Amino acid sequence: MSGRGKRKDDETYGSGDEPGGNQPPKKSSRKDSDDGDDVVVCEISKNRRVSVRNWQGKVVVDIREFYVKDGKQMPGKKGISLTMDQWNVLRDHVEEIDKAVSENS
Repeated sequence: MSGRGKRKDDETYGSGDEPGGNQPPKKSSRKDSDDGDDVVVCEISKNRRVSVRNWQGKVVVDIREFYVKDGKQMPGKKGISLTMDQWNVLRDHVEEIDKAVSENS
């Protein structure tokens, strides 16, 4: 078998990550780090956040997993940073995505 595919310890994505998965995500105004450019919009789950930040002079919507190192929350490799153009396309298709989710659940 190849080493590709879903790892056994991968978590599932979505609102059901925590008990009571129908609860709205926690909201916060600032990130714990010293970087003042990141604004945490919400915590999707214990280790996943949505934030808006400046990266290389551009505003991006960052959806990312975090890990703890030396008692501090650090951004991990797993995640995606959407440019404003990409964010606008995703936002414009939310109703279609919701419809597809409801049809497949």
